[in-house]
Amino acid sequence: MLRTPEYGYQLLEQLQGAGIEVDANTLYPLLRRLEKQGFLSSEWNTDEARPRKYYVTSPEGHVAAGSLSSEWSALNDSLVALMERNTS
Repeated sequence: MLRTPEYGYQLLEQLQGAGIEVDANTLYPLLRRLEKQGFLSSEWNTDEARPRKYYVTSPEGHVAAGSLSSEWSALNDSLVALMERNTS
């Protein structure tokens, strides 16, 4: 997600489409926090009638996402192994 610039409402729709219910009052502060931490970059688009802030993952964000994904996979593998031992 966020490999291409997207605005907040688009993200809400994508998350909801994936079965992840997120409130706008949760998403927008999170986007601002991730931007402040350097994991996202943003740009305002004022070409349309309504200005929109578009977000995209920064290079630092891609590195962090890769690291977190690896950690999540390792944790998941450990949990699966633990569950298999307990059901044998």
